[in-house]
Amino acid sequence: NTNINTGIGFFDHMLEIFSHHSLIDLDLKAVGDTHVDLHHTVEDTGYVIAQSIINSLGEKKGIKRYGFFYVPMDECLSRCVIDFSGRPELVLKVDLGLEKIGEMDTELFQEFFKAFVNESKCNLHIENIYGKNNHHIMNHVLSHLPEALNQQLR
Repeated sequence: NTNINTGIGFFDHMLEIFSHHSLIDLDLKAVGDTHVDLHHTVEDTGYVIAQSIINSLGEKKGIKRYGFFYVPMDECLSRCVIDFSGRPELVLKVDLGLEKIGEMDTELFQEFFKAFVNESKCNLHIENIYGKNNHHIMNHVLSHLPEALNQQLR
C-alpha cells in the first residue's frame, strides 16, 4: 500500500516507483516550506526513508552486506550498488539535460540521495550509463535503489 503526498508531483511519482520496486509500503505526508522552494521537503524525505529502512534492519543480521542491480528500462541503462558499511559515501553519476522535471529541480535528486546516504550510513553508487529522456532516466535510477536493497535481503 502506498499513500504519498509531498506536494511535489514528480517526486511523489518517484517515491511511488521506489515503493513499488522495494515492496516497502510508504504512508508519507510531507508538509514543508515549499512556498520557499522544494529543497527541505526532498532532503527531509530522504532522511525519513533512510531512518525507516535502518530501523527495520535492526542489527543488520541476516542480510547480505552488498547489493547491486542493473536493468534496462526504455532507452536507459543504469546501475546501483549499495553497501550498508556504516560509512556514508555517495557517488551519483547522472547527467540530466533539464534543470527541472515537472516542478522539481533536478539538482534535488542529489540532495535526496545524499540525505539517504548520510542517515543510513551506507555507500551508494548510482550511475546512469546511457539514456536520453530525463523522466525515464530518473524513473530508472530511483527504481534501482530498492532493487539493490532487495538483493541484500535475499
